[in-house]
Formats: sequence, structure tokens, C-alpha cells
Amino acid sequence: MADTTGTSGAAGGVPLAGQPGKIRNVALVGHSGAGKTTLVEALLTATGTIQRPGRVEDGTTVSDFDEIEVRQQRSVNLTLSPVTHAGVKVNLLDTPGYADFTGDLRAGLRAADSALFAVPATDGVDGLTRMLWEECARVGMPRAVVITKIDHQRADFEAALAACREAFGEAVAPLYLPVSDGEGSSVHGLIGLLSQKMFDYSGTGRSERAPDAADADRTESLRGELIEGIIQESEDETLMDRYLSGEEIDPKVLIADLEKAVARGSFYPVLAVSATRGIGMTELLEVMTQAFPSPEEHPMPVVTTLDGNPVSGLSCDPAGPLLAEVVKTTSDPYVGRVSLVRVFSGTLHADASVHVSGHGRAGQGHADHDTDERIGALTCPLGKQQRHVTEAVAGDICAVAKLGTAETGDTLSARDEPLLMEPWVMPEPLLPIAVSAKSKADDDKMSQALSRLVAEDPTLRLEINPETHQLVLWCMGEAHVDVLLDRLSGRYGVAVETSAPRVPLRETVAGKASGLGRNVKQTGGHGEYAICHIEVEPMPDGAGFEFVDKVVGGVVPRQFIPSVEKGVRAQMEQGVVAGYPMVGLRVTLYDGKAHSVDSSDMAFQKAGRAALRDAVDKAQSMLLEPVDEVSILVPDDYVGAVMSDLSSRRGRVLGTEPVPVGRTLVKAEVPQLEITRYTIDLRSVSHGTGSFSRSYLRHEPLPPHLAAKLAAEG
Repeated sequence: MADTTGTSGAAGGVPLAGQPGKIRNVALVGHSGAGKTTLVEALLTATGTIQRPGRVEDGTTVSDFDEIEVRQQRSVNLTLSPVTHAGVKVNLLDTPGYADFTGDLRAGLRAADSALFAVPATDGVDGLTRMLWEECARVGMPRAVVITKIDHQRADFEAALAACREAFGEAVAPLYLPVSDGEGSSVHGLIGLLSQKMFDYSGTGRSERAPDAADADRTESLRGELIEGIIQESEDETLMDRYLSGEEIDPKVLIADLEKAVARGSFYPVLAVSATRGIGMTELLEVMTQAFPSPEEHPMPVVTTLDGNPVSGLSCDPAGPLLAEVVKTTSDPYVGRVSLVRVFSGTLHADASVHVSGHGRAGQGHADHDTDERIGALTCPLGKQQRHVTEAVAGDICAVAKLGTAETGDTLSARDEPLLMEPWVMPEPLLPIAVSAKSKADDDKMSQALSRLVAEDPTLRLEINPETHQLVLWCMGEAHVDVLLDRLSGRYGVAVETSAPRVPLRETVAGKASGLGRNVKQTGGHGEYAICHIEVEPMPDGAGFEFVDKVVGGVVPRQFIPSVEKGVRAQMEQGVVAGYPMVGLRVTLYDGKAHSVDSSDMAFQKAGRAALRDAVDKAQSMLLEPVDEVSILVPDDYVGAVMSDLSSRRGRVLGTEPVPVGRTLVKAEVPQLEITRYTIDLRSVSHGTGSFSRSYLRHEPLPPHLAAKLAAEG
């Protein structure tokens, strides 16, 4: 592993893996700008997969090949870049580093068996990286840290290392230290703390020599901490006593114990790299291939039969029953739908028939489905290149073309032995935006385009609001919105207009009033004759509707009383004052008049409508706004800022609860009018570390000054 010499195996063709033990699935995790994509380019170059690295700035990188990524110069998609080193295939899963694309990031973690956290030597650890580290910790995923940009003029390796230890815990320890000629000069090599060797990159390649005396002295303290940390994770109980007694422990023993500790997720090595100069690539590849676990060592996700019975005994065996999962779905303008698939058991063959089953969009509450499909061509993606393969064994990742019904989160299994994998948790989209087609031609294409985007992206939700009748896209944030609109216009040729979604207000009355509905018309033939007197008053609970019949003496014939109620209900749906539905009313019909010839069902419906309008005009009407119950999870440091922000939004804080790992859950009631863009504002208030959920609670009166403002706005 680390501190050994070795050369990267060239992988100029398709990286092949015939057995799970020769595969490593590694997700690259870190905030936007941490250097993940540039690191992938350096690893592809170091292994001979590509001849020269591309640059993010000019849109020539392998993993950021989407037109949107090229324009924005940042990753917005999960991409796969396989390399080989020392006979081991490493599937590098480059994940987006922006919070709006957390869905792709979590998909990458699902497909991976280990995670490599990129932390720039110029910035340190941000809130999103901390949260993802905790997420990996909860499932016991093995991790390592790579400090990037060590040759940047603002780089401070020691400060970045200290930030990692503060954020990730004491089990984080460096394996190498960068070496430069002096303060302000560029890094030219790495010192291995275990081997005490200098790996020099100042020439055309990588050479090995003894470190200078000053550099050796600088490493002594960190070397002792590293050895003690490894020994504490060792299964050899005598090793610490031997070390404390002064015995020099064989580096091979320490490396073997280090590899075991990393593989089981209890020790987290830190490496240092300069991707632009290729420094540290060999050391990083050795850690990934020798210390990171193979798919055989990774726990199998929860699997059931289609009727819910648990399935046990599955393993990462190419000869076992087929079990694979769609971790990402994309649309290619030339080949159609392409599914990125992780195989967990068995072997997936090209042109084979499989059973597709799923909870629907990674378990987000959509209808379950299952069907049989024929697998099309299998490919091993490298950026936008799709290189054909004949099969993918357990533990490997491949792309499958033209799976017509499969969506992200669906399970692929044998037709005669269908299985279902428990879905992973996806973030809930909480930023709504209303969309409408710019023209009739756009309207004809918009529905199909949106359906395709929803099938691709499990963090996108589409709904038609039943009260406002707007078509609403629920997104993760503004950057997510920009990408979706770009895809609508660029990929599907659909031009849309966007607007803030209307909040579903309602109307009611604050007091009691009587109303007269008079519908008397003579037209020469059958006329219309219906008169009704009603009384309206608010319901005690402020919700619902009650119609009371207090007619005596048959002044309104029995067959027309339901007609009055029908007219009242129809007017309530349309609203009276501001065009919003009315709620919380008790309507009492107590008098009226009819005509033996001209009275009819429709006549009394119209009279009922008119009577309600008249009564509401006399009563004190008011608008009701929806109020949500909101739960906000933030680090303790930001609780005060969050509560102050909630107060400015007319929110009522109900209480706080401490949550492990230095977090607090704040519960509050907040009007929907105030939290339409809360996912963006919370990110700002909490420096990207907060999250929240919301659910409808009730409607309550809108303050008069806001009601007047809404009325003035039209």
C-alpha cells in the first residue's frame, strides 16, 4: 500500500474486471472547487487511461463533459471514470460538490464501497463536507482524505490537516507530508511517515531517496502519532507494549494493520496531492487499491422478494442470483435513455432479459412497478465515451442503454427470481417554481420533456397544484433550477416562463350576516324564479362547511333546497372577495320564495350563489393563509441566527431539541408566504450546514396589512 514503490498499470483500452476482488468503487466527495474533477484527470493520466489531462477552465475534462458543466465550469452530474492500477480496476465516481445536486452525490455513495474526501489546502472543510462525513459514518463507509492544491500559493497543508482533524475526529492521520525547498517555494515531493522515504517529483517522473535531515526531524512527531493510531486499531494486543518498550515495529506490519483499519472504516488516512503536477498520484492509487475494501467486503443492502419477504445469504458472487440497481438515469440525444447500474450479485449480460422492479424514484412515494425488459448494449463509460463490454460481474458498474421503464433506484434481477432492494434516502426538494409554456408549440412538447427530466432526477418533483392550478417544479435550489431550464431549452427545445408559485390562500368570514339571493327573470317563455334568504357565520373550528335547512312552511320546495346548497358550494369554490376558495362557513337557509312554473334547479343554484355573495359583502370577510410546521436541523453555532430569522418571517418557535454531534432541531410554525425560498435563505444563514422539512398544519387569518397588500397587487 502506502510507502511502497509501484507503477500504474496502463489502461488504454476498456478496464476489465473479471472478479469482485479486483474492483474498487470509490466516490470522490467534496465541495465545489475542491479539485475533484482535476484529480480525476490526473489519475486518468497517471494510469495511462488518457494521454494528457484536460482543464476545467476550457471544458476539456473527461468527467465534466455535459454542455452545462462546460459553460458553468462545475460538476452537476455524477460521472464514472474507471482506471486500473496494479491489476485492480478502480471505478472513480466523480460527484457534484454543490448542495443543489446532493441527489447525484448520494447516488454516487450508493454505488461506491468507499469515499475519498477532497479538501483543498487553500480553504479547509465546509459544512456540506462535514455533513457528508457524518452520513458516511452512520453507515460505516470506509473513508480517506486527500488534501488537494498543495502547490497553490495560498496553500497551508498544516492548517488544512488541523481542520480535517477538528471536523472528522482524531482517527484522521496523515500518511505523507509535502516537501518544498523553503517558504513560498513550490512543493516538489512527499515524505512517507511510515517508511521515512522521500518521494521526489522534481524531475520528469517519481524517484525515491532518503529525506534531508531537517525534513526527517519535521516528521518525527506526526510519525509517532500515526504509529500509535495504527497500533490502537490493531488486533495484536501486544503491539502497543512492544512499541512503548522501544521496539522498532516492522513497517510491513504497520501497513497491514493500517489497510485493515481503513477497510473496516475505523481509521482515515490523509494524503497530499497536486493534481496539476501529478504529485501524489501513485501514493493515492496505492491507498485506493490496497486499503480500500473490495465489493466483496462491503455489506449487502437490504433485499426482499416482491411481496416483502427478506432475502438473506446473498453475496458479491458473479455466479450468484442477479441483483443490480439503477443509480442514475440520463437521456442521450443519440441512444436515448442510459442507465448507470451497480451490480451487487450475479453477472449482468448484454442482451439478457431481466426483471425491473422498484419503489419508484428511489422511494419517494411514487407507485411501485415491475416489468420484464431486455438489456441492450452494455458499456463501460469514460466520460461521454461508451466503450462496449459483454458483461458486468458482481461489484462492477456499467451503463445500460434503452431500459425503457427503469428509473433511478429500480432493481434489476432475474426474471424467474425477482428481487427488490431497499431504496436509499434522497433529499426532499423544497424550492418551488411555477412554469408555463411560452407558446402552443412549447406546450405540446413540455409535458413529455418534464416527464423525462423527472424520470432522470429523483430530486425533482412535478405537481399541478389543485388550488392554484399552477404547474410547479419542486427543486433543490437556484442552481438546480438553472440546470433544469437549460436542459428543457437545450436538450428538448422547450421554452418556458417561470414565476413564483401562488400560495393557496382561502377566504372566510369573521362574523354573522344575512344575505338575499334573488333570481327573477321573465323572458317570454319559461322564466327563472328563485328567492332565498340565508345566514352565514364562521364555524367554531375555523374549517369545513355546514349547510343547515331551517325552511318552514314549504316556502322553498324540498326538491330545491339541495339546489341552494349546490349554488353556495360552487360560489365558495370560486371565492367572493379575492377569488380564493371559502372555508369555515355555516350557511343556514331560513326563508325564500318559489314559483310553480318558473322555479327550477338552476334558478335556485343561481339564487344560492347570489345570496352567499350578498351575505359575505355584509359580513367582515378575511383571508386565511396556510401555515406549515417546520423542523430545522442546524449546528449549535447557528441556532440563534436561525431563530432570529424565523421571527422575521412571522414564525413561532415551538421549541428546540439537542441532536447528537453538536446539532439542534428547531421546531416552528411558519406561514407559507414566508418560506417559499427558505431552502436558499437557510443555506445562507447556516453557511450551508442547515436542512429542514415542512408539512402543512392549518390555515389561519392573514394580517390585515398583508391582505391589503395582496389585494393591491391584484
